[in-house]
Amino acid sequence: MFALNLLRAGLLISLQTTALLGHAESLTSPGHHDPIEVDTGLTLSQVIDATMENYPDASWLNALEEESAAIAERSQSWTAGAASAGLAFQEATSGTLHILDAAVQVPLWNPGQRDAEQALAKQAGNSAQSQKSAVKLRIAGLIRAALWDIELANIKFNQAKTDKEVTQALLDKVRQRYELGDLARSDLLLAQSELLQKQSSLTLAEAEIMHARKRYISITQSSKIPARYQESLSELTEIKQNHPNLVAVNSQIDRKQAELEAIRRVGSGQTQLAVGINSDRGNNDPRSNDTESFNIGVSVPFGGSAHMAPQIAAVNVELNQLITQRDQLYRDLELAHHEAEHALEVNRAEQDNANQLKKLAEEHLEMTELSFSAGEINLMDLLKIQARTQQSILYANERAVMLQRDIALYNQAVGVLP
Repeated sequence: MFALNLLRAGLLISLQTTALLGHAESLTSPGHHDPIEVDTGLTLSQVIDATMENYPDASWLNALEEESAAIAERSQSWTAGAASAGLAFQEATSGTLHILDAAVQVPLWNPGQRDAEQALAKQAGNSAQSQKSAVKLRIAGLIRAALWDIELANIKFNQAKTDKEVTQALLDKVRQRYELGDLARSDLLLAQSELLQKQSSLTLAEAEIMHARKRYISITQSSKIPARYQESLSELTEIKQNHPNLVAVNSQIDRKQAELEAIRRVGSGQTQLAVGINSDRGNNDPRSNDTESFNIGVSVPFGGSAHMAPQIAAVNVELNQLITQRDQLYRDLELAHHEAEHALEVNRAEQDNANQLKKLAEEHLEMTELSFSAGEINLMDLLKIQARTQQSILYANERAVMLQRDIALYNQAVGVLP
């Protein structure tokens, strides 16, 4: 009777274990996959360049270049605007007198105006190129972060996978000792519960990998990543004026100043040169001179400063907004540099601590496993020490990756491209 009850209990435990493990295995599939292909011939710089070509900002950058080309073309024109032609015809009611007036009116450049337009065209071209460099740096930052997010997610996934395998091996030992009557049923249930938790952690870690990969694919529109993207630490120790973001905003300021000067050179308006002919013909009409004449005239505007003032003021507002943005940007860049530098210093120091902690934890776990096998400690204590050791290993592995990531983020902060 006792043997029969023991057999039933064993069968029940086996069925419960199978059900629990079957449920746990179902948790390891996050339901979607975002495959990533490691390309050994691909570099980080190439990824950034390829992303630039299809990035949403590409159309805006192209428009800036087209605008600068249009301004340059206008500044090369011999006239300050479009010429106009006029034609007037008069005929007396008697039909014996005919007067024809034809003239062409051409706007002339004011003194210094054409030079100001050419300076504006040059600054517009410089600004377009500077904006492109700033956008490229921003894209580089997104790609850097995405790649290291994938690496950190891989570290967590691999550790979760190892933790599950270790816990599975422990469960097998616990089940064997339970069947031999060396451990209680509660120990077996505890080991099974621990395995479920490890499998759940593995599922979540795999899901995080998929999310990290999706972010990278969304940014680059590619599923290929370079095999190596570690960077050397930049020697820059402060924010320089040649930082791409500062160059971009300064080029916008220079352009606005050039635009302001071009508007001022317009003054009250354009001087107009008019050239025309006059034909006066009549059929024996005493009022007719029967002559043709050549006419030339100049029209000079004046007193229009009050009308130009609002336009000048509007551009001046935009100029001062850009100056304000530059000053705030410099403060933000200095803060980002300080934070990147501090994070790098902390991770360097913490990596040594993490490696020492990992070594001690592994030694402690080895001793604890021997003690558990000898029956000197219970399963709960072993699981606690095992979890602490696994966390120490994960922490050390993460710190090694985070140190490389922080180097990339430091380079990003000082404006250095890969």
